[in-house]
Amino acid sequence: MSSNDAQREKLQESADQVDHVAPAASPVPIHIHGQGATTEKDTDDKAVSPQSTRSSLNSQTINEIHSETEANAPRAVLRTKEPLVIVPRAERRGLFATFSILPEVRQPRDYSNSTKWFLTSIIAIASFAAPTGSSVFWPALPELSKAFDVTPTVVNLSVAFYMLSMSIFPLWWSSFSEQYGRRSIYIISFTLNTIFCLLSGFSTNIAMLIICRTLAGGASASVQAVGAGSLADIWDPEERGRAMGLYYCGPLLGVMTAPVFAGALTASFGWESTMWFLAAYGGITTLLILFGLPETLPRKKQFTSPVEPAVVVGDGPALSRVSTTTRSVKEKTKKTATWLRRVFVDPLRIIMFFRFPAVQCTIWCSAITFGSLYILNIGIQAAFSHDPYNYSPWLVGLLYIPGSLGYVLSSIFGGIWLDKVMIREAVKQGRYDSEGKLIVLPEDRMQENAWIAAVMVPVSFLVFGWTTQYGVHVAAALVATFFFGIGSMLIFGAVNTMLTEFMPNNSSSGVALNNFVRNLFTCVGSIIAQPLLDAMGHGGLFTLLGGLCWIIVATSIWLLKKNSHKWREAMDKALKV
Repeated sequence: MSSNDAQREKLQESADQVDHVAPAASPVPIHIHGQGATTEKDTDDKAVSPQSTRSSLNSQTINEIHSETEANAPRAVLRTKEPLVIVPRAERRGLFATFSILPEVRQPRDYSNSTKWFLTSIIAIASFAAPTGSSVFWPALPELSKAFDVTPTVVNLSVAFYMLSMSIFPLWWSSFSEQYGRRSIYIISFTLNTIFCLLSGFSTNIAMLIICRTLAGGASASVQAVGAGSLADIWDPEERGRAMGLYYCGPLLGVMTAPVFAGALTASFGWESTMWFLAAYGGITTLLILFGLPETLPRKKQFTSPVEPAVVVGDGPALSRVSTTTRSVKEKTKKTATWLRRVFVDPLRIIMFFRFPAVQCTIWCSAITFGSLYILNIGIQAAFSHDPYNYSPWLVGLLYIPGSLGYVLSSIFGGIWLDKVMIREAVKQGRYDSEGKLIVLPEDRMQENAWIAAVMVPVSFLVFGWTTQYGVHVAAALVATFFFGIGSMLIFGAVNTMLTEFMPNNSSSGVALNNFVRNLFTCVGSIIAQPLLDAMGHGGLFTLLGGLCWIIVATSIWLLKKNSHKWREAMDKALKV
């Protein structure tokens, strides 16, 4: 028997033993969604940090892959979940923490799966708000021009500045969430979003509308960056792709479905009704977060500073080496400097992550696709509201549904596919640690799923552009938008998941950077789309767009496949992962 076969048998025996080991009973069992828990008093206080992507995987998921692809490969050792350690109410973090129905726990990844999906659903619902706010104005643009007596170009600024704020504000939300927690950021941002949406509806001139809309977009965009960090807090890497699929349903459905109901609201109650809808949605989301979302940011170890030794002078009392006044000034100065750094410097440091080639290539895939999505939405309205189609605004809104269906299907099945190809690639390459645990890497997610998406997106653009250019039956264009939804969602899901895994200790920062770059693309795209359509036509513009998407996405995937190992090692060393 070879040494490799002996090692495989040893790992198999270890795995079989672990499979039959029951988890230790909790001293004080507390059942939450079917899972035992202990109070903090029954367990030592342990600091929790995000688990690295280069970690072991759930054996049940791995066994599914083994049965399909690697029947003779060694099995990974099952990671046994610890009983939940409930944080006492007085020590729970975040604004109004005691209002949360679900308790905060020491290790959020030990929540039951039903609890994790409940939390993921709340985050997905919250992520619907910001993209919806960017799309509700499309059916109302002509009415807004008349209401404020301005040109359509000026009205488009309300959309462009909204997208710009969605690009910039998350840098601050992400930085603050890593310091002060996820829950507080969610509550503050969605409360502000509700207020600014209400003020937008009361706007008396276009300047007030643009300002209020910009602030509302920046407030609602918090979940675009912090949401992915929350999912990284509660989900292990081998399950995260599925969770990201559900999470990404929110923003993508917001973009595609907003024109449907916005057209009906505008026709029935005027453009102001779209703002009332957004305000009501923001208020409901705030309540869901307030009562349903506990703090999930991993706790950090607390270090106590050494006490200054005292000096005894003669028979007098002990004197400090540093006077009380001097020490007080130093402490206040240090606190002020720390606050200023967190407010003005730390958020901008997120942009520095872009210097890593692995992060760059990953974000380029998302940025060009997401920017193209907004140009496609404008193209749908421009094509079907004029000759030869001449559809009503209500009917044009319905034409966004096929793309939404593509997003939903891709988010459901694409997330599962994303996890399977990652595990399959690690098994195929035989990456196991000394304990037989499977080692997975972020770039494992970029397999045939990425190449299929890289082809599907540009082909969809070509079909949509030329069928609308020549007035072909509307069904042809709708099929193209459906497949664009599938392809783009495969890219978005992979990119966001990989960014949380490239930087496991700064999970929301990577997504915030992605959000920053891609929304710059959407801001520019919202401004230039109509002039380019007028100059090039649908066929010419979407041929150009499809070519750019293919070149950028395919090149990025190829570079990641070729250089990811050395790039990731250099990045891990720089970030001290």
